[in-house]
Amino acid sequence: MTDQHTPGSLIVTYYGAYGRRSPGPVPVAELIRLLAPAGVDAPAVRSAVSRLKRRGLLEAGRTPGGAAGYALSADARQLLDDGDRRIYPPAPPRATDGWVIAVFSVPESERSKRHVLRSRLARLGFGTAAPGVWIAPARHYAETRHTLERLQLAEYVDLFRGEHLGFAATAQAAARWWDLAGIAKEHEAFLDRHEPALRAWEARTATPAEEAYRDYLLALDTWRRLPYTDPGLPAELLPEDWPGGRSAEVFAALHGRLRDAGAEFAERGTARVGRGTA
Repeated sequence: MTDQHTPGSLIVTYYGAYGRRSPGPVPVAELIRLLAPAGVDAPAVRSAVSRLKRRGLLEAGRTPGGAAGYALSADARQLLDDGDRRIYPPAPPRATDGWVIAVFSVPESERSKRHVLRSRLARLGFGTAAPGVWIAPARHYAETRHTLERLQLAEYVDLFRGEHLGFAATAQAAARWWDLAGIAKEHEAFLDRHEPALRAWEARTATPAEEAYRDYLLALDTWRRLPYTDPGLPAELLPEDWPGGRSAEVFAALHGRLRDAGAEFAERGTARVGRGTA
């Protein structure tokens, strides 16, 4: 894992954690304030906002006070809503939950879409069961459907729900479908970077808003990629020394300690915007 805290990624992370509560478009000046604790300067924020607008994730608008601002597009809101189910899973997965299977065929005349489709399925956490046959835990079905429809790739794919019936044990098959050693390294890298921050917070009694916001933004920006690299397999299909449980515990602890405390800093400017002041 590389800790790519790019301005664009941090802006998306901010909207995912706090910005969806905004009563209207978030002014550019406010985005600059919000990314300053993470070491991002004003020109980098403006450039990132332009890129996110071109990608269709942000939409330009005006605040009640007339300032230029940006709100999430409908597609971006769907992305974040789908992401919530990954980042904050409601319950541990079970082997009996089953699988979603994607079978695709792309004509040779449109082979560029084949690469896009493969890379997107991989980014959704799918493993490769066979050429053209990809598999993921069944709970990822809705997000997969939304993603393929948004990217206009649905016509090339058939989706199925099912269970693995053999012939290899499912744990052995899963070790072929995914690079579990590589995924474990991603979890270990997260722990190396963010477990010390958790320990430092546990040694403190106060939780200052700006510091909490900064550390939560950075931890979430790193963590939110992991549930896509890691499909979230049931424990019985994973090695005994699997580090994913510990990294999830560390993120959950940072979330519990810092998220709401950081909201005070995140919402200072948006509260003024909601009252119609710049």
